[in-house]
Parts: sequence; structure tokens; C-alpha cells
Amino acid sequence: MGLTGTALAIDAGNSKTDVALVGADGSVLGTARGGGFQPPLVGAARAVDVLASLVEATLAQAGLGDAGPVDRLSAFLANVDLAAEETLLTAEITGRGWARSVGVRNDTFALLRAGLPDGGEPVGIAVVCGAGINCAGVGHDGATARFPSIGRISGDWGGGSFLADEALWFAARAEDGRGEATELARALPAHFGLSTMLELIEALHLHAVPEHRRHELTPLLFAVADSGDPVARTVVARQAEEIALMATVALRRLDLLTEPTPVVLGGSVLAARHPLLHDRVLRLLSESAPKAVPHVVTAPPVLGAALDTLDRRAADEAAYARLRGSWPQDPSGP
Repeated sequence: MGLTGTALAIDAGNSKTDVALVGADGSVLGTARGGGFQPPLVGAARAVDVLASLVEATLAQAGLGDAGPVDRLSAFLANVDLAAEETLLTAEITGRGWARSVGVRNDTFALLRAGLPDGGEPVGIAVVCGAGINCAGVGHDGATARFPSIGRISGDWGGGSFLADEALWFAARAEDGRGEATELARALPAHFGLSTMLELIEALHLHAVPEHRRHELTPLLFAVADSGDPVARTVVARQAEEIALMATVALRRLDLLTEPTPVVLGGSVLAARHPLLHDRVLRLLSESAPKAVPHVVTAPPVLGAALDTLDRRAADEAAYARLRGSWPQDPSGP
């Protein structure tokens, strides 16, 4: 069997990358998972080298390693936030010769596609809150709304890594007297077997606690908020406000505030459906965008990339159903 009629779907996030080989009938012929995709740190070529190993593994799993290029490659990539980055990565991936046709977009669009119904005009908004935060939307006639989402220099607030740093900031100031008392000052160091924030600050600064373990502080922030701690609850509330604000602004920019529009919520922080965060997001959206129809999607974003490959070949309903059946679906999704 050759590769005619097949497509590669790629979802590359900051922490992990998924690749799938999809048949024209919606069957998943091979998959692979690897590390994060970070061209700002390693450069475009080395970042795409990470994809190369996964593409090779996926084709090998399907027994098609030497069969030539696939028909289509749909890549939804983290850190592709600017038009210049999209152009650079499209050229780099096209040059590898994996596919006859290549499309590259920011990975937030993969979450959006995964959360939209199949067939018809793809109109909706997606907000991802995982390690970082981003929002993207598609309106009528293909209009799009996006945010640079590069960090504080582009006006961003939130995401799991940001929340962990906020928890550390409030805890440090509580212990040294510059800030309000909070249970975070005890809970954060205790999580690592330490007694004080000063000990934790030293351990982080000198790498006795590895950098990658900072993400463990985000669920701890929510746990402390559950206990009623006002400082932790304020941080969680602020995150909810930002999520609702991004969705509302995107809806406004696409002239979608006056019609029922899907608002797809995803990423590890939102997918956890923590009541303090989830309920506040829904309440704020009901106030600022009453026509919005929010729902959480927990299926992996690579599903959105795979669905995009079917969109490009005008697949039938059976193909979409078969593909969606290959990944667990969120019961509140489409």
C-alpha cells in the first residue's frame, strides 16, 4: 500500500507532540508521541527535526516508511504566533518532502477544530489554558481572530506556568511580610518536603528542585483555593476573568456576539473543570456573551489536526465518525 489517500496530522505543543497518519476513510493508520516543539529556543530546523523522528516512527508503525509523500500534512504548532513564524515553519516543513500539500497554523486552531461539528461552515472560538494561554476564532467567510500570545509583552495573563509563578510570588511575599498571609506560604514548600518559602526559593534557584517540577504547583494552587484561602481564590478568579475576556473579545472582533457560537475550552487547566474556575468562566461568559455556547473538549488536539485533513478532501460522514471514534470524546462536545 502506498501513501496516496493518506495524510499526516501533527499537533505540537510546548510539552508534547502528537503525530497521526490518517486514511481517506478516517482510519488512524499510525501514531507517535514525542517531546515539545520550541523553535524560539532551538531554531526552526532543530524543532522540525523533532517532528521528523515522529513522522518516521508513525510511517514505520503503518509499514509505510519508504512509500513516498502523503497527500496532505496539517500541522498545528505551538510557538507559531506570528505570520513570519508561520511562513518560516511552512517552508521548513515543506522542504522535508513529507507531503504534496502542507498547511501550518497555531495549535489553538487544532483545539477549535476538535470542538466544532463536522460539515458546514467552521465558526467558533477556542480558548486554551494549559501550560500557557491563547485564544483563536474563525468567523463567517473564513475571517479569523487571534492574539500574539507571546507572554506579558503581548498583554497575556495566565496559563499553568504563569499560575505557578503567581503562587510562588504571593507565597514569598506572605512569608517575608511584604504581602497578605496565605496558606500558599506553607503548602508550596511542604509539597517538596521543605519547611519555608526561603528554602524553596533557594532550591528552585540552585536547581535542587528541577525546573520542570514547577508545574506541580498549579494544581496545588487550586487545592489551596478550595480550602477557602482568599489569596489563592483571587488568583483563580483572575484566571477565569482572563479566559472569559479573551473569548468575548474574539467573539466581538468576529461579529459573533449576537448569534449562538461555540466557545471551545481546552488545555490541562480548563480540562480539569475545577469548579472555582469552570463555574466562574461560565458565569462571566453568560454575562458578557450570552449567546456563547461554551463546552470543554478533552480529546487530544491532534484530533483537530486529523479532522482538518478530512476537511481538505471533503470526506463523508462515515470517515468523520470513524476518526472521532479513534479518540475519547468529551461528553459535552459536538
